[in-house]
Amino acid sequence: MCAELPNALSDEIFRIIFEKSPGSLLVKADAPRFTIVAASDAYLSITNATRELIIGKGFFQVFPDDDHDPNDETGARKTFSKVVETKQKIDIPSYRYDTRDPDTGDYKIRYWSCSNAPFYCGEGNEMYILNTIVEITGEVNARQEATESEHRLRLAAEATGFATFDWEFKDELSLCSPQLVELLGHPADTMLSSREAFNTQVLPEDRSAVMNAFNDSIKTGVYAYDVRIAWPNSSIHWISVKGKLVTDRDGKPTRMLGTVIDVTENKRDEIRKNDFIAMASHELKTPLTSIKSYVQLLAKKLEASEDAFIHNALAKANTQINKMTDLIHGFLDLSKLESGKLQTKPEVFDMNRLIADCIAELLQSNHNHTVIFDGSMVLNVTADRGKIGQVLNNFLSNAVKYSARGSKILVNSTFTTEGLRVAVTDEGVGIKPKDQKKVFQRFYRADNEKIRNVSGFGIGLYLSSEIIHSHHGKIWVESIEGSGSTFYFSIPA
Repeated sequence: MCAELPNALSDEIFRIIFEKSPGSLLVKADAPRFTIVAASDAYLSITNATRELIIGKGFFQVFPDDDHDPNDETGARKTFSKVVETKQKIDIPSYRYDTRDPDTGDYKIRYWSCSNAPFYCGEGNEMYILNTIVEITGEVNARQEATESEHRLRLAAEATGFATFDWEFKDELSLCSPQLVELLGHPADTMLSSREAFNTQVLPEDRSAVMNAFNDSIKTGVYAYDVRIAWPNSSIHWISVKGKLVTDRDGKPTRMLGTVIDVTENKRDEIRKNDFIAMASHELKTPLTSIKSYVQLLAKKLEASEDAFIHNALAKANTQINKMTDLIHGFLDLSKLESGKLQTKPEVFDMNRLIADCIAELLQSNHNHTVIFDGSMVLNVTADRGKIGQVLNNFLSNAVKYSARGSKILVNSTFTTEGLRVAVTDEGVGIKPKDQKKVFQRFYRADNEKIRNVSGFGIGLYLSSEIIHSHHGKIWVESIEGSGSTFYFSIPA
């Protein structure tokens, strides 16, 4: 209840204060007229009205109310009537009321939020309603656009076979699209009670991949893994999960958003391909071993011959056999790696001794490069000696293949804060910046005219990368095109 305004000065003060208030309109509770008593400048501005045209007039003379929908409780007439009846404040969070554009005369769609508060004033203790409005057209449009975007995303996901999920950590709430339960082998109307319902279908030997992916996502923000799941009918299927971790201002994980897709057929094709590669490679090893033996016997038998052509031809044949042997071993390792059968056998060994052995093996068949290496220190590590040897041999053979005859190859090994680091530097053709991040991908070969005739399938660096990652290490390259490259790997000491 407000105090009585005692004189004209008070009336003037009230008028000034009210007219400068944000989006306010004062109306008498003289239903059904609801006479407009005062209007703020902001109210007039947002409704394209003038004070002269509305003061003293009934509210619905100035702002016609659309009362055609009996279920619509947001209309001004119903709202004002309820305020008079209940003598309680009524808020309308959102309603639509279009206004005419003064320039074009066309109506413009607009949304508002309003508050309607009753109070009493004057000698007769008359009731008034303070109607305060705020335009929320921008917020409503933004919500509508977001809803439409989400709808389009869901349609696209349905069309491509993707399922979506929204996992909120605090309340363990999971919102899943209907496609997810179908990907898990359930009828479409099945309700997943919790995240645990999904985890129980993941094969026990694959569950560590789920936890590892979550731990990695805390560092990177990206959540990705492929696992096998058992359907209720006991059939085994592969799914690929990719997501984004959302954190609060303090960096604490709060929710996970992502997609799930069935990749069973792709995995089966991949397994069949790997099985074929393994079988073909294994079958090629036997005749190749026989050819190598015959070449070595022939070289021994003709050792006393003075025919230079014979010795040169046999040496070249032996070199090509060795190249083919390396390719077959690479394919075998690739098939083992992708089928999860490439196992590491850690042991303690001196890294510098291994590097020296790999260099000696390289120089037995190549005398065209100078390899510089200081292996006087003992650098003991725990790792798979054979697998790390494969990485070293790949680095060294690439340094030979992609650099000119007579050039130098520098090998360096040292302990750093990250562990033991090995670097192999050549003076070769170098690698373009756009190719440097891709050289460790499977079957990738850099686009360079200078290396078009260099043999290889692009699996050596991919295998090296997987071997180093299986040791929880890092592998990378630094290069300047035309000035050589340095390949690095580091593994925990």
